[in-house]
Amino acid sequence: MLMLDRRTSLLLLVDLQGKLHPAIEDGPVVLREATRLAKLAKLFGVPVWATEHCPDRIGPLLPELAAFSENTFHKTSFDACRTPAFRDALPADRTDVVICGYEAHVCVMQTALGLRTLGRRVWAVRDAMGSRRGISKEAALARLARAGAEIITTEMAGFEWAEDATDPRWRSLLALVKDPG
Repeated sequence: MLMLDRRTSLLLLVDLQGKLHPAIEDGPVVLREATRLAKLAKLFGVPVWATEHCPDRIGPLLPELAAFSENTFHKTSFDACRTPAFRDALPADRTDVVICGYEAHVCVMQTALGLRTLGRRVWAVRDAMGSRRGISKEAALARLARAGAEIITTEMAGFEWAEDATDPRWRSLLALVKDPG
């Protein structure tokens, strides 16, 4: 069975930007889960990267998430993999890309498909991605699943990164999972 491994994972926060946020269906929930996901990634030593689509027009990464990103890429293409700086920086040893963000049916999906084309395994985090309309998000998730992406939740990622209840970070994981946000 295919499971996430914290040693080969990279978390990618796609276009979680201020001007997009108010238009996203269930935006506060998506932001809460993306933040929880970023905290889990940091807890387990998973690198966190982000993209910003046309930040001069859409604004920067939301401040709640900006502090987590070790590498933020500006882009104009919907698929971040079409941005040479992003594509060329992808570490060879981080073959599992956990992806979330705005908008699920545009930049998140196209980037995920681009990553699949580059031979990466993609894990699309359902509760940490959103679109203006729910039907668009659901269509993107269905398409990603057909393209070979794994559809997971924030908690699934955390527990798979933990691997075992004897991990010394177990209590911190539980606190993040139980936090209502």
